Amino acid sequence: MTLKIVAVFPEGGEASKNEKYVNCVENALGLRDWCKQNDADLVVTSSKDGSDSELEKHLKDVEILITTPFHPAYMNKERLLKAEKLKLLMTAGVGSDHVHLQTAADKGMTVVEVTGSNVTSVAEDEVMRILVLMRNFLPARDQIVSGEWNVPAVAVNSWDLMDKTVGTVGSGRIGYHMMKRLRGWDVKRVYYGRHNKPDMDKEGVELIKDLDEFLKQCDVVSINVPLSDKTKGMFSKEVIGKMKKGAYLINNARGAIVEREAVVEACKSGQLGGYSGDVWDEQPPSKDHPWKKMPNQAMTPHTSGTTLDAQVRYQKGIQTMLDQWINRKPFEEDNYIVREGKLAGQYS
Repeated sequence: MTLKIVAVFPEGGEASKNEKYVNCVENALGLRDWCKQNDADLVVTSSKDGSDSELEKHLKDVEILITTPFHPAYMNKERLLKAEKLKLLMTAGVGSDHVHLQTAADKGMTVVEVTGSNVTSVAEDEVMRILVLMRNFLPARDQIVSGEWNVPAVAVNSWDLMDKTVGTVGSGRIGYHMMKRLRGWDVKRVYYGRHNKPDMDKEGVELIKDLDEFLKQCDVVSINVPLSDKTKGMFSKEVIGKMKKGAYLINNARGAIVEREAVVEACKSGQLGGYSGDVWDEQPPSKDHPWKKMPNQAMTPHTSGTTLDAQVRYQKGIQTMLDQWINRKPFEEDNYIVREGKLAGQYS
């Protein structure tokens, strides 16, 4: 019987003319060639939202669904219950919060992602965002675009990174590699968690087990935890209020880990010196989303983990796992988010 795969990607437009840009409908991670070689039917679409979307039309007989964090196909409980033949949900990248994981587990589905594929890309991006905020880069650039030249207006909110304290909430791969890249910058590096992480300790990053103490020390906080019931809204008005006044908050994890209005209020009041990330609590954000207009922000579309180099990694990862699936071989353990009805530890 022919295998049916549905893949959801954004329309690439002009970008798709670059054959290295594979995260799009036009180039589709090279899946068209894979499907021809393996006698599989492939549907590729960008249409994913609403009852009249292309994705909805194929729910009844799709067996494998491939999507991406940058244009996610939201698989809520209702959709998963409709998808009677769906066995495997794959994320081309990292982050599977677009899937109602408990329902997937209850139905015996397998949920996987290409763990580690975007670690370098996101870690580098986070370091960039720290510098963009601390050096007040965007207002300086805006001056040049508008034909102005006002050095004091920029320098009055510009700081060196040296001698500051940079912390990460979350000490997984991305948090670790961000800290590794800050070695040599003459900063104090700390991480918040319940337990020591040997790689962090070896790197010279200090563990702080008390969140209030961690926030009190940090000039910069980077969020590097997955979105779950435990972390949703973690950075509330109360928590942000415990940060150093004027500290910077970086969030390339998931937008819903922070409270929308709390961030807006903190940026306006100066409690936050700035907020930057590529993730939003709704994606794409509405035209009137307040993060677009709030002061001291350096927000972008969800781009940090989808460099051309990262796309090579998650293209290879998806095709490797498809090979393993059709040959009934297990995936690498770290790629599993749901396996045989059980959720991975960070989601359970």
